[in-house]
Amino acid sequence: MPESRIPLEICLDSVESAVAAAQGGADRVELCADLMEGGITPSAGLIAAVRQKISIGLQVMIRPRGGDFCYTAYEFEIMRKDTRMAKQLGANGVVFGILDEDGKVDVNRTRELVELARPLNVTHHRAFDMTNDLFRALEDIISTGADRILTSGGEATVSAGLATIQRLIKAAGSRIAIMPGGGITVQDVRQIVEQSGAREIHVGLATELPSPMRFHNPKVAMGSVEGYEYKRTVVRQQEVEKLLEAMKGVVPDPA
Repeated sequence: MPESRIPLEICLDSVESAVAAAQGGADRVELCADLMEGGITPSAGLIAAVRQKISIGLQVMIRPRGGDFCYTAYEFEIMRKDTRMAKQLGANGVVFGILDEDGKVDVNRTRELVELARPLNVTHHRAFDMTNDLFRALEDIISTGADRILTSGGEATVSAGLATIQRLIKAAGSRIAIMPGGGITVQDVRQIVEQSGAREIHVGLATELPSPMRFHNPKVAMGSVEGYEYKRTVVRQQEVEKLLEAMKGVVPDPA
């Protein structure tokens, strides 16, 4: 990786996308299932297949279901088991977030998963953006020993939350990495890196593809999103290369 470029992480949900991300020059991937739900834990088979095909960093989402981030005792036990599974299958890191009923970080259970995950690195995902006080949540997550926080600054996109991200990065200092992610595009990635001071970036870059099926049954929907049976998304190598080209030579503003 060129010294002038910050690490690029790409969120994806398939072997094909992981291979494209690696070939396009990404530094690591965040592997999920069901991106329509914001990402949940991928299967053991998918983790193993991706690990076999790529040598770049592999971060595995640990999220037992879609919806909120306030988990039952049963769900937390699933997260523990999935964390162990990710370690056994060769992941470099895990990604999770746990909140309580009041929108605060569940410090005790987060710390327990961080300790269980070691020696893997740990990212606290955008459950952070759903907390009732981002700066309190920052301190809480730091106290758990996590390595980074993925955030859009509490807004729908990084561009909208950029001012808050700048403040979070300054508040965090060297104690934890703040990784902007959420709606970053080729058009705005350079500005985001320059203005935020971020030292790593998380993007999706998914392209929608039509189903190869010639026969469609329009009367039946298998999920909550009508018509999704005949659509899928994939990361394309050329899109990764375009984004890296847009980042070329950019250096984060340390101020």
